[in-house]
Amino acid sequence: MASFKKTNAKYFSKPQQKLTADNEYWNKLGDPVVLKEFAGIDHVSFSKVDPYYFAITSSAKVQVYNPITKLVYKTLSKFREAAYGGTFRKDGKLLVAGGEDPEIKLFDVSSRNYLLRVFKGHKGPIHRCFFTCDNTHIASFSDDKVVALWDIPSESRVASFSNHTDYVRAGAVSPVSSDIIISGSYDKTVTVYDTRSPDPVMNVNHGSPVESVLCLQSGGIFVSGGGPDVCVWDMLGGGKLLHRFSCHHKTVTSLCLASGGKRLISGSLDHHAKIYELVNFTPVHTLDYPSPVLSIDVSMNDEYVVAGMINGLVSIRKRDSESTSSETDVMSSVSNIGKVPVKLPDMQVFSHSASSRDTKEARRSVEQALREFKYVKALHISLDNCNKNQARLLATLGELISGDEGFMATESGESATTATR
Repeated sequence: MASFKKTNAKYFSKPQQKLTADNEYWNKLGDPVVLKEFAGIDHVSFSKVDPYYFAITSSAKVQVYNPITKLVYKTLSKFREAAYGGTFRKDGKLLVAGGEDPEIKLFDVSSRNYLLRVFKGHKGPIHRCFFTCDNTHIASFSDDKVVALWDIPSESRVASFSNHTDYVRAGAVSPVSSDIIISGSYDKTVTVYDTRSPDPVMNVNHGSPVESVLCLQSGGIFVSGGGPDVCVWDMLGGGKLLHRFSCHHKTVTSLCLASGGKRLISGSLDHHAKIYELVNFTPVHTLDYPSPVLSIDVSMNDEYVVAGMINGLVSIRKRDSESTSSETDVMSSVSNIGKVPVKLPDMQVFSHSASSRDTKEARRSVEQALREFKYVKALHISLDNCNKNQARLLATLGELISGDEGFMATESGESATTATR
């Protein structure tokens, strides 16, 4: 008698994935704590100093949260209409925000009388404004198609540029020079200004309305996001396009840096945030969200990732305390990260794989039924366990289909077709 050949369930199991060091690093983020605002989240901004407060701009207020307690530390509500783009100064003491009313408001986060300055001069809503690296000026970007530079001590405008032909909804400042300003517009262009010159020094075409602009820490490369694309440009090379990422299916709404400037993150309306490494310009990880992402930011030490969504949800994810210092050190090596696969046990890679879900008892019962030519019984057992192991059911069906036609009937007269109904 020929020996019995067991069914091969592994043939139908899902392929295993190899985790990179980036996957390992970002998978250490814990389950999100979700807050709910009344309106969509326009902007998220982290303070760059401990304890890394973050500001949520939504509706007619800017709320400053403590990331440890997840509670509101301060509410800035001196807005008649919607507030836009609340952003911390790099020392964490001041915060600037625009709004639907054409005014720029400067706040002292630690003071009771927190409204310090109001800058007037724009004729349209101001969606983004940032402190320059000298901490004494503010760059603003407005729907009146104007980019302006303001002096904080004198509360006056010191420079103005009107080169765009549509709304200016995105902007950035150079981290190494207080004179360099970058603007992104719905006219699909990104323009670089030197405030010492009356004319723009550079203009590049992104190809879609620009929603977000970012300057890397070196000051020589800037990034633009809009449509489904993220473009990396060489400022020192005359505006040369270094790379175009097309990883999103819908509009890119937000850009931020992580891991000390070695990683770029883009948030999109497709419910995803993509993480890229900036040496070989490759995507290395994806974060998923329940709603379209309008803004995302990461704390300086990568401990917190906060994303604001179109329906008012705020997702706060904290890195697990079990993360070791050695795992953090991995992120400091740009040359190795993303290239070295990390071999993990099968059950850690895919918890739903056949090898991790298959029970010995069910497997033995199916094999015994097949040995005794009780095909419908084998099918019943596989169907009873199909929620736990679809691969075992597929293997049993394959065995029955390729076997003798006798499996279509049993002693009780029940057919296999009836059993599957």
